[in-house]
Amino acid sequence: MYCKYKTEMMTTFTSTLPDDLLLKLNETAGKLAIPKNKIIEKALQIYLDQLNRAEYVKSYNQAAFDSNILEMAEEGMEDYLKQLGNEAV
Repeated sequence: MYCKYKTEMMTTFTSTLPDDLLLKLNETAGKLAIPKNKIIEKALQIYLDQLNRAEYVKSYNQAAFDSNILEMAEEGMEDYLKQLGNEAV
């Protein structure tokens, strides 16, 4: 039998939502024939992924101004170019 959703441990979570948001959720779940909890689960996964990406971008941007990180990157690039030069010989 084909299962649309992967089986995993689930915990019941109770929360409140603004009435207008719950109405939109109900309408969307009905149109797509998807359980509301699956829509919320996917939306939360997407949002948390976006937060992780934003944190990564923030740390990457901070590293761009860190003189130690820049120095290590430049040293690494020199080594890489040397390796390329040796392989071409």
